[in-house]
Amino acid sequence: MRICSRCVLPASFPGIRFDDNGVCNFCRTSATFQTRESRRAELQAKFARVVESARTASSYHCLVAWSGGKDSTYTLAVLKEEFELRVLAYTFDNGFVSPAAWRNMQAVSSNLNVDQVVVRPRFDFLRQVFRDSVSSVQYARKALSRTSAICNSCMGLAKFAGLRIAIEQDIPMVAFGWSPGQLPLSASIYRPRPAMAKAMMGATVGPLQRAGIGDASTYFLQDRHFAAAQHFPWEVSPLAFLDYHQDEIFRRIERLGWSKPSDTGPNSTNCLLNSLGILVHQTQTGFHPYASELATLVREGKISRDEALRRMETPENPDTVRLAMERLGLASLDFSSAQLGSPGQKGSRGL
Repeated sequence: MRICSRCVLPASFPGIRFDDNGVCNFCRTSATFQTRESRRAELQAKFARVVESARTASSYHCLVAWSGGKDSTYTLAVLKEEFELRVLAYTFDNGFVSPAAWRNMQAVSSNLNVDQVVVRPRFDFLRQVFRDSVSSVQYARKALSRTSAICNSCMGLAKFAGLRIAIEQDIPMVAFGWSPGQLPLSASIYRPRPAMAKAMMGATVGPLQRAGIGDASTYFLQDRHFAAAQHFPWEVSPLAFLDYHQDEIFRRIERLGWSKPSDTGPNSTNCLLNSLGILVHQTQTGFHPYASELATLVREGKISRDEALRRMETPENPDTVRLAMERLGLASLDFSSAQLGSPGQKGSRGL
């Protein structure tokens, strides 16, 4: 399959076009280095103002969405150590957090001296959500261009369960560990109005309702939350505008007791479900769900093109995929031999 000669987007990616030199339209229209740096400086100044405002809170200054993976762990460390915020680490247990990730969280939370709260929905509910994500394409094409249906479902539940905690505890800021490639700069700092939050919530609730999955209201916002407009927190993704260097990230969090898991797939450092989500997404759409993120990181010089291609081409560990399928009660799915490695294969260590 044809791949952009500058980034890593394939010909199957939605809306892609190549010029005579094999460069895709996304590369040709991407912002220049100077434009990105100017915008990052503006966002850093805005973030400083948001942080100072958050310091006046009598509760926690910030709720940090913490999966136990490297990026969210680094975000937690930066906000606690560099910005000296009083943080509450919030973990959404989707039933597939790896044992190594739990060990990492125990070590890091102890060394950082941060409080942690875990939301653990009933697994029969989660199984129904993830099974439907495997069996049908629920989400809009734009949403699926950035991540798999399984991850869309999981992240939607995690985000609004966390937002609910922040509103109820009057925490003025919620931080996420999205990398620079996972969201546009324009979405890295904002304070949603209730109407906007309701519309965003509908993008997750709608597919669940259409699939006939009930009992979801516990994890989403209710009318009383939307009525408390003055308590809606800022949503920030600091890694989008702060320095982002993978070697430094690993050095920083390893000093806190974090170590690279050996029990996850090649593109995750916390989740046992991610590999299955990747394979299902590739089967349904024809492209890797990390293609957009990795392409952006390549364009911005955060990783090399060769490293991005290696990340996308490394087969998933069949043991991890089999475990996820067994826990979800799924029959065998048809994946190509190129998508799966040999049993016991660890794969490359990526995000």
